[in-house]
Amino acid sequence: MDNEPTGLLLAHRAMLKDLDRLSDLTASLATGGTRLDRKRAAAIAGYLSDFCDSIHHHHSAEDDVLWPVLERSAGAHVDLTELTDDHAVLDPKLTRVRTGAAALRETKVVPAELAADMKDLRDTLHEHIADEERTIVPLIKRYVSDDEWNRVEASIRKRGAKMTFEVPRILAVSTPAELAEARKEGGLPVAIMIKVFPLAFRKRERLVFSPAGA
Repeated sequence: MDNEPTGLLLAHRAMLKDLDRLSDLTASLATGGTRLDRKRAAAIAGYLSDFCDSIHHHHSAEDDVLWPVLERSAGAHVDLTELTDDHAVLDPKLTRVRTGAAALRETKVVPAELAADMKDLRDTLHEHIADEERTIVPLIKRYVSDDEWNRVEASIRKRGAKMTFEVPRILAVSTPAELAEARKEGGLPVAIMIKVFPLAFRKRERLVFSPAGA
């Protein structure tokens, strides 16, 4: 393909950003034993839940949509065994984070186990994403045509990601050139999402990540 697989790379960029800041947040709150007010505890728990859903959506889309295309296009040049095995261990890790988020919502305190599970998830995905971008992205660029890649992205969009969560996070890690390209390719619907979705999301972020929760 002539272009970068920008959608994939942006998803990774947004994921890595949230892995780092959620790991830092849960570690800080667990260490301090801070009892949160109901609103902020629910906000953090909800964000963690949406983040876990986002990761699951991403890796299952790779398994179900991208990997078959890559195997068909690259043939013997690609071996996805290790990356597929990585995906298999992700869901139990996500389940543990969801369990910790539910405990946070109930007790208003970040459990030490949640902080540990977030650190484990962060470390796992940092390594996995680095491996994926080192091995898979060059194969996509070499063996997958632009038309085939467009079909991959269209299929993934149909799988029902939560756009009010995904779009603002993607926008936050996009370069000006990437934003301009998104507007050009997406037309009016994308322009509306770019304008509208970040408004409520920024308020949500402040509640989750700011020290005062405001």
